[in-house]
Amino acid sequence: MIYGLFNLLFLLLSVAIVGMSVYALVHAMRVPANAFLSAGKLKKEWWLLILALATLFSAGGALWYLQAFLLIGGGSFIGVQFGLFSIAAVIAATIYIVDVKPAVKGMGGGRGNNGPYGPW
Repeated sequence: MIYGLFNLLFLLLSVAIVGMSVYALVHAMRVPANAFLSAGKLKKEWWLLILALATLFSAGGALWYLQAFLLIGGGSFIGVQFGLFSIAAVIAATIYIVDVKPAVKGMGGGRGNNGPYGPW
């Protein structure tokens, strides 16, 4: 039974990593390219590439855990199979969400000539 709980925990953790990577990728797609340069961060194209790879690798890891969980279940412990790419995906998405997202927040959001409290 304890193996089943651990397997379920790793499955849920891998799904959370996919969600975090997708969230970071969607946010990066919605931010204008000049906001990244104005904030002194990498170009938008680089962040899109990094986050797309992070999403791809984390989705692959989650799919592996789902297949293993459905086949093995609680019979034996699947083990920690995140691998180097899944760890890199977590790091990339975390850096974007914690560092880049607050820096580009509100830059060029398509508000036109409006200030933070309405038109000037």
